[in-house]
Amino acid sequence: MDLTRNFLKAKRPCAEGFRWFLRTHQHGGDYQPLLDALVKEGRVDDACWLLTQFGPTDAVLTVDAIDAHAMVFAGTLEVRGNIEVDTVLRAGRSIRAGGGIRAGQSITAGEDVRTDGNIRCGGALEAGGDIKADWGIETDGPLRCGGNLRTERDLSCAGPLTVGGSAHIGLDLIARDTVQCDGSLRTGGVMTGARAVRVAHGIEAGAAIHCQDHLEAGWGIKAHDAIIAGGAIRVGESLQTDGEIRAGDGYGVYAGLVVQLEDWATSAQVRARSRPKRLMSGWWTAPDPA
Repeated sequence: MDLTRNFLKAKRPCAEGFRWFLRTHQHGGDYQPLLDALVKEGRVDDACWLLTQFGPTDAVLTVDAIDAHAMVFAGTLEVRGNIEVDTVLRAGRSIRAGGGIRAGQSITAGEDVRTDGNIRCGGALEAGGDIKADWGIETDGPLRCGGNLRTERDLSCAGPLTVGGSAHIGLDLIARDTVQCDGSLRTGGVMTGARAVRVAHGIEAGAAIHCQDHLEAGWGIKAHDAIIAGGAIRVGESLQTDGEIRAGDGYGVYAGLVVQLEDWATSAQVRARSRPKRLMSGWWTAPDPA
């Protein structure tokens, strides 16, 4: 794609960026070489703006490893080893790595992010498609996944966690802000939410669930250990744990919110070590005798 002066001007670039373009590319320039030039000149924000305006390409860059200050590529990045970027890592389509992925400021992909190792991001991690890590994921900012999210180890997210599909966390989930999942959420270990947790389908945890605000699931919640929230606990179907169920002071526990009354005994069960305080709805099922 050849970007001419008039073509670029029609996108209303900032004055400083347009002056740079006129000074360095008087006769226009090809899309990716222009992105590379902007990054090389330290104009990473301008490169990201350009990619936003003109969108992804079908180009594929295949390399052994990436070790750079920043990387902005309009197509797909396929890296056999590690990706190490000091600031911004961005691809118009997918990012795939045979090793780990680390970026100091942000990681953004128009489609999938997949790695055979860890993902470590000093800011926001965002993918229009799936995110998959064979090890763990750690972000110091928000995580936004348009598709399914899967990690075989821990997931630690300092900002809001938003998943457009389902999320599978192999071990612990540590969310320091809100959690919004449009599918199901499953963890192999503890699930900790510093604010509200809202899941459209079901929640299943291999250990305890601790949420400092409201805990909501459109279907049911099942945990091996305690289910504790600082606000209300609301589920469309059943609520089950081997430990205790406890809502915050002044809040209630609600199960079976989308189940007809005649089906409560089978589809709106509330099962725990002891009957929850302020159980407002649901079919309480006493624990089996020891």
